[in-house]
Amino acid sequence: MSPSDVLSAVVGWADTEPEYPAVQDLDRALTYGGLVDEVACVAGGMAARGVGEGDRVALHLPNSVDFVVTALASLWVGAIFVPLAVTDPQARVAAIVADCAPTLVVTGDDVEPGDRSDTGGTPWVTLPDLLGQGAEPAAPLTPDPARVAYAIYTSGTTGRPKGVLIGNGAFVAAVRSSAVILGLDHSTRALCVSPFYFDGSFGTLFPTLFAGGALVIRPRESLLFPRTFFRAVQREAITFTGFSPSYLRLLLANPEIDKLRGSTLEIVALGGEASSPAEVRALWEAAPGIRVFNRYGPTETTIAVTHIELTPELLAGGTVPIGCPHPGVSFHILDDDGRPVDGADRVGELYIGGSQLMTRYWGSPGLTADVMRADVVSQTTVYRTGDLVYRDHRGHYHYVDRADRVIKRLGVRISLLEVADAMRSLPGVSTAACVVFHNQGEVGIAAFVVTDGSVPALDLRTGAREQLPDTMLPDRIELVDELPMTRSSKLDERRLLAEAGLLDDTDASRSAIA
Repeated sequence: MSPSDVLSAVVGWADTEPEYPAVQDLDRALTYGGLVDEVACVAGGMAARGVGEGDRVALHLPNSVDFVVTALASLWVGAIFVPLAVTDPQARVAAIVADCAPTLVVTGDDVEPGDRSDTGGTPWVTLPDLLGQGAEPAAPLTPDPARVAYAIYTSGTTGRPKGVLIGNGAFVAAVRSSAVILGLDHSTRALCVSPFYFDGSFGTLFPTLFAGGALVIRPRESLLFPRTFFRAVQREAITFTGFSPSYLRLLLANPEIDKLRGSTLEIVALGGEASSPAEVRALWEAAPGIRVFNRYGPTETTIAVTHIELTPELLAGGTVPIGCPHPGVSFHILDDDGRPVDGADRVGELYIGGSQLMTRYWGSPGLTADVMRADVVSQTTVYRTGDLVYRDHRGHYHYVDRADRVIKRLGVRISLLEVADAMRSLPGVSTAACVVFHNQGEVGIAAFVVTDGSVPALDLRTGAREQLPDTMLPDRIELVDELPMTRSSKLDERRLLAEAGLLDDTDASRSAIA
């Protein structure tokens, strides 16, 4: 019988394979039996400090075994775990803690929590503190699909952090679908790349544990150096990993990418941003035989709602499909007037229904009502994604752009993804990204291009004219050494604009598309 929640799956593996490796970082390693024993003890320590069902436990922890233990211990007592970025400014951490009002903040021995007085007196503890309680561990709470499992704080398009509450039912549905579609099993050895405060990392972390595989964790900062990634794949016999297309670009730009050829790595899952066909092909060229999956899903729909294994045939159309919705998930494409879009290749806004929807935004009923709509699709609550998509003749969905990031010039709707893909196709171009900028009320497109050094910007403009109509031509073409990433491994658009002297804090420049 399939586990009823993620914690039950982990406990099940501890019962049947207690000595099997579960999770390791540079400091320590736990088997499944050892993991569950420690989780139970930490849960007992949480309960002794007053943590109960529905309470929040904030995790001010880096990517580590400690994070995994604390998250599972929170589920054990029915609490909601809330990841915090240890790299965030103190003011942002304090604001999130004040908003979610956790019973505890769990931090690491080597993490400086800052001035704890600005978090309303919330106790800050370490994992040893909880283990040192010596409390008798109780049995885990009976699984309840409606109970909230975790909260992810994301700024989205508002700029203000908002807590997305994900229920156990949505959590296990997403994790189970991911594990099954990716083909994860007891032999899987997964390398965690994305930061754990970003729910994109959950697509590696929890499906691996659900399938009984082994997690390998390396410090997030060290993985920004590709040689650390390649070394971990080789030394730890990694078979599965997941990361953003921006991180893939970082790997492809490194001369050691050929180390993946003939390695144990079997599966790579991309997500968090739109992928480029050229970059997927480059990965296959560097490492023939690797299975590459694309996945898609806003935070509000729990980790990912689609996975699709990519093939050369699927990329022949010039875009990377996001696939079809997971079992229990429904997609609805609506036009600007809220009417269903019929037929293949017709673009509309995506609304998502079904088993993976968030519970709500924490403390924001009005914001929840804005996006969780019961008045759009008959007898169905759907989440308004703000993403423009279309469905092809095979039934696969393709991401086009953000609805609020498609610009119009001279009456023509322009997708920055299409412009970026055209720039990437030019000879001598390694990769490219396009960003909206505003100049005295006029909307412009800036193309940031990484080349092999053989092509000047003037030639790029000439080449772009051969690929794109005049309305879609970039207003600025900037040659850059690299495309910088944010802490969550997405394109750092503000940095690009700032370094080019194009950043205007009053415009919508953060709406750039990689």
